[in-house]
Amino acid sequence: MRTFKVLAIFALLTLTLFLATSGIKSEEPIETNPSSEIVLENENEPLSKIDLREYNSNKEELQKALSHYFDRAIKNGDIVGAGVSIVQGDSIIVSNGFGKRNVNYNDKVDGETVFRLGSLSKGFAGVLAANLKNDGYLNWRDRVIDYLPQFKLGDDSNTSEITLANIMSHTSGTPYHSFTNLVEANLPLETIAERFKEVAPISKPGAMYSYQNAIFALCGEIMKKATGDEISTSLQNRFFTPLGMCSTSMDHKTLNKTINVALPHSKWRSGYKTLQLTNKYYNAIAAGGINASAHDMGRWMRFLLGHNPEIMKKEALEEAFTPFIEISGSHKYYHKWPGHQKSYYGFGWRIHKFVEKGSSVEKTIWHHGGSVNNYRNEIAMYPEKDLGICVLLNSNSKISKTVIPDLYELVKQVYDKDVEMPAQKM
Repeated sequence: MRTFKVLAIFALLTLTLFLATSGIKSEEPIETNPSSEIVLENENEPLSKIDLREYNSNKEELQKALSHYFDRAIKNGDIVGAGVSIVQGDSIIVSNGFGKRNVNYNDKVDGETVFRLGSLSKGFAGVLAANLKNDGYLNWRDRVIDYLPQFKLGDDSNTSEITLANIMSHTSGTPYHSFTNLVEANLPLETIAERFKEVAPISKPGAMYSYQNAIFALCGEIMKKATGDEISTSLQNRFFTPLGMCSTSMDHKTLNKTINVALPHSKWRSGYKTLQLTNKYYNAIAAGGINASAHDMGRWMRFLLGHNPEIMKKEALEEAFTPFIEISGSHKYYHKWPGHQKSYYGFGWRIHKFVEKGSSVEKTIWHHGGSVNNYRNEIAMYPEKDLGICVLLNSNSKISKTVIPDLYELVKQVYDKDVEMPAQKM
């Protein structure tokens, strides 16, 4: 009898456990397919199914609009190829290519295709200087002669007033593009620094904006003296490696060995011809010596918008985008962008103020253009929108003058359908 009771109790417990287990399984519609949710780079929260559908739908719609835009430019003979990256918030929503790397072959541009950046490099130098300032290596008010004693521009009094801020904001008082020819002749920067004694200043330091390559590039030598590292080493260790910018380089040899590279082109007869990859500006990395892909530029823009605080705090980053001098006039291409109000130069960056149509609220664009070896590039961030756009072209194309506002409009049509577009400038 006792044995029977024990068996009955054991059977009852077994049945209870079975039913409980079955109940749990019946409530388990857990989706294990990785396509059911997506975690964007550097985001902690996965998207829900509804968010994912909207995210993918918007990406697809934007990609179609971009394809139409660049396919038309290729058909019209305006470009050969383009690398495009767009960042919205913490996500690289576009990292893609259009057209050809070489007009003579069918090798397509993609998000990993490398271009020469030209003066987009100045923005890297400006952010690096802000980073080094934040770490206590240097200050915007540091005098150039304290690092490069052979440097002289005008008399001793004038020379002693020229600071790091002046050379990085194009306000040193040198005539437009002074000694760019020496940079392109591949002279060492220490030698170029000494040659400025031959130049007559056109203004006092800080008083006038006059765009430069040679004297701007001296900031690389100042940063080298301040840290003990070449500017290429500082950029690699502080930014490129931690950001995963694996295709970015700063020398001619690496670029020549790169397989997935967009060759430069120039107009020839009714089409284009390829040009050689020159070694100009690799002696002046800060002014124009960086190479990168669209995908790496997406990583860079996401960082600039403040989404990698472990690498550099947003407050330190924004020092590079602080207006230092107004860019007066109305003849530059960016002066004609929709809603444009004023333009300034910070440290390696142009800062534009604009207003949207139907609004009086002034908004900001952090921008720079770049041209070297017949590459033509544009980068712009809209900090209030947490948006970044970069376009890399392997030909010197007229669309470079309007590609930023053009793509900004396409992005807004997809992501802000109910928001008004920038007002057309009268």
